[in-house]
Amino acid sequence: MPPTPQHKILFLSVSAGAGHMRAAEALRLTAQAEFPAVRTLHLDVMGYVPATFRKLYTDFYIKLVNSYPALWGMLYAHTSEADPAAPMQKLRRAAERLSTRALRRAIDEFAPDAIVCTHFLPAEILMHEVRRQRLAVPVWVQVTDFDLHGMWVIPHMAGYFAASEEIAFRMRASRIEPGRIHATGIPVVPAFTQPQDRQACAAHFGLDPARRTIMLMGGGAGLGGLDEVAEALLRLDHGFQLIVMAGRNEAALGRLGTLAAARPGQLFPFGFIDEVARLMGCSDLVITKPGGLTTSECLAMGVPMIVNAPIPGQEERNADYLLEQGAALKAVDLVSLEYRVRLLLGEPARLAQMRERARALGRPAAARQVLQAVLAQLPGWPQPAPAGTDRCAR
Repeated sequence: MPPTPQHKILFLSVSAGAGHMRAAEALRLTAQAEFPAVRTLHLDVMGYVPATFRKLYTDFYIKLVNSYPALWGMLYAHTSEADPAAPMQKLRRAAERLSTRALRRAIDEFAPDAIVCTHFLPAEILMHEVRRQRLAVPVWVQVTDFDLHGMWVIPHMAGYFAASEEIAFRMRASRIEPGRIHATGIPVVPAFTQPQDRQACAAHFGLDPARRTIMLMGGGAGLGGLDEVAEALLRLDHGFQLIVMAGRNEAALGRLGTLAAARPGQLFPFGFIDEVARLMGCSDLVITKPGGLTTSECLAMGVPMIVNAPIPGQEERNADYLLEQGAALKAVDLVSLEYRVRLLLGEPARLAQMRERARALGRPAAARQVLQAVLAQLPGWPQPAPAGTDRCAR
């Protein structure tokens, strides 16, 4: 029987890049599916701050990453190593607290039993409330990259969820108590945790299940537009199918549609859809930017990757992890991408080995394990039964 009374968990994130929000949604959707006695709420911190503050944290961040990646890399390294007691760091935290009074009111209104932060900003804000004994609710931190930036190391947290064993090791090296660290992986939405039948998925989208299938997700610095990349890949003439995810880029989708009309049965362009997991279930290889969430989704599905043009900072660290573990190759420009695709299609044994490495690294049960750890600390919640398999069969 589910425990009573109903427990409440609040998920806090920041819409500076989509990954943090997707991690929070993964936790919310998993709680909804697997822990029906738990009431949940997901709030974007940027919805509770003044417009000027929001512009700094979201618009400025996105512009900096896209237009000045080298500068972002320098800033990423500098802020990770900055002394938390330095005057500029204290000033930054004071500005954050002044700008988030509405958020604290929203938290009080929901009155959660626990809070999970998938971005360091809300965790840092709430750390001051915990320290001053103005918040008695346990606050947890979910790291969303295969790296540990210094801003994620926040004192007075109930616990920390690491993307890998290495990140857990780095947490311990940062003097976080070992008992507060859980190496769960990065949460992905339930669709990426379910086994996908290739035949059924291919039939659903009009694909040939017997042909090699590559998924291209987004462009990137140094590669060019989606249509340009797609055209270059199709010139390789290896008889594969190419799925291209254009998202909300209507202009790119239109150009891809024209290209697909000239390549019937070879190119399959898609706009924004909620069936990415099913398309991934048809795919033998994914070409993508190495964001923490996207790569975790690929790993959960056991699909190897070519990561393209990672920006300095967290994407470079994510790419390093995947390359070291043998689940991905890296392309820095269109020429190197063409070479690597040709290489893998010509060496199916190597591609199969990368698939096995991706499957071994995948953590499809991450969201459930995070929730179990959080709920286990709440009064009246029974200890969870032993978790099932942590692998997603394909």
